[in-house]
Amino acid sequence: MKKITTVIYLCWLSLTLFSPAAKAELVEDAAKVCDFCEDWNKSQAPFKVFGNTWYVGTQGLASILIVTDAGLILIDGALSQSAHLIEANIRRAGFDPLDIKYILNSHAHFDHAGGLAALQRLSGAQVLASAGSLEVLQSGELSAYDPQYGFGVEANRFPAAQNVELIADQETFTLGNTTLTAHYTPGHTPGGTSWTWQSCEASQCLNMVYADSLSPVSAEGFRFSGPDDSPNNAEQISNSADLIRQLPCNVLLAPHPFLIRMEEKLAAREAGTATNPFIEPGACGAYADHFDQWLARRVAEEAANDPE
Repeated sequence: MKKITTVIYLCWLSLTLFSPAAKAELVEDAAKVCDFCEDWNKSQAPFKVFGNTWYVGTQGLASILIVTDAGLILIDGALSQSAHLIEANIRRAGFDPLDIKYILNSHAHFDHAGGLAALQRLSGAQVLASAGSLEVLQSGELSAYDPQYGFGVEANRFPAAQNVELIADQETFTLGNTTLTAHYTPGHTPGGTSWTWQSCEASQCLNMVYADSLSPVSAEGFRFSGPDDSPNNAEQISNSADLIRQLPCNVLLAPHPFLIRMEEKLAAREAGTATNPFIEPGACGAYADHFDQWLARRVAEEAANDPE
């Protein structure tokens, strides 16, 4: 009897340790506390943007799923407490988060990189990062050159990710039938990255752009227009805006959904518009113009506050 009991126990232990169900459990990191976190993290039903591109983020923070014939690619993980919402949205869309092969990031702030660690642990995916984001994602702490560094270590910290590798500017990588390109777009952060790929639906193929934020938002005392011994973030933002303006762009996506008027487009889709409202020629140009204007206001404010 003892031998039979031991065999049954060992069988149970083997099934528990090696079953797919055991592997699929997401272990979320501690929730981030911030002024906007609750609003940013409101649940949003997943939806297909176009072709193999899906929105699986929250109401306030984007997470984009790209479905290939060799697995899934995820861009951005929102907040640490967003990870379970993103996982649930991937499943609601009909896909398995264990099939995520690559995780990408727009920029390494807690509201876009916070959930990456948990999602990477769940899937075992390879995280790809720009030169300016690599160490930040690996440590969970901002570079001293980040405009928001002055908010302090605790305010900025997010869970460190594992299995992070460098992707160079303009470098491409392919998973199955989809190829993505990394475009370095610094300014909002030192390692800001925009991503492009093509999605196809029936006989139509469109150029997709996930454009990083270029907002000149900073901790008090930071200057986007200088000083001379540090990176000129104003110049970086301007150059990044020019790059985004020139990209082939049929569908624009962005880390903060309000920047692409997502709610308005979903309402139009619900109303039964004849064309997909996310297909918007000229959207990348308008996006770049928006940040150029914001930057001009910020630089003018800095100049006005310069000592005589």
